Amino acid sequence: MTAVVFDLGGVLTESPMVAFAAYEAEAGLPEGLIRRLNSTDPDANAWARYERGELDTAGFVDAFEAEALAAGHRLDARRVLGALAGELRPAMLTAVAALQAAGVPLALLSNNVTPMERTGRLGELLGRFDAVVESSVEGVRKPEPEIYRRALDRLSEAVGRPVPAHECAYLDDLGINLKPARALGMHTIKVVDPAAALAELSELVGLDLTGARGTGSAR
Repeated sequence: MTAVVFDLGGVLTESPMVAFAAYEAEAGLPEGLIRRLNSTDPDANAWARYERGELDTAGFVDAFEAEALAAGHRLDARRVLGALAGELRPAMLTAVAALQAAGVPLALLSNNVTPMERTGRLGELLGRFDAVVESSVEGVRKPEPEIYRRALDRLSEAVGRPVPAHECAYLDDLGINLKPARALGMHTIKVVDPAAALAELSELVGLDLTGARGTGSAR
């Protein structure tokens, strides 16, 4: 592999699923309710429309709470949104820095609800990527195939040469988001255990990203 594309939430940051579960327990909601709502009518539900920029925050709150009510439950959609801000994973940040230092083309591909701030620790992290592709800016979202093609196009433009899908590794924590990348020809890595994911990526790029010395050329 000569390029790497990372997801943000659940890969570079802690998964929001943990915070979702904590809120569900606190509010007396069924375990997994938020995930189920997000998976119902996944291309046209409130979450999908918010990530494509078709709803503002107030519109999302109304629509998501209405979806919950239709499923028989009351929830606070703003509390759900607050769960999205996961902590950055130090081992992943170290790996990104090592890949950048080795000259590996890097892209970040994220479903999000507002453009990311280019300040603080997150801004420092984003500065390590040659291309950053956000659903809220693009008007398309994962798992729509178009956003993966845009990530490859932006990365190719940034590094000044074509970056074909078969030369690219893609890391995401959701299987539904990995399928279109794999269909395009990318090598996909599902991030369940970050250490295991970094070990697999290390083999692909020929660098030890688990904390040891590099094992070869990454270019």
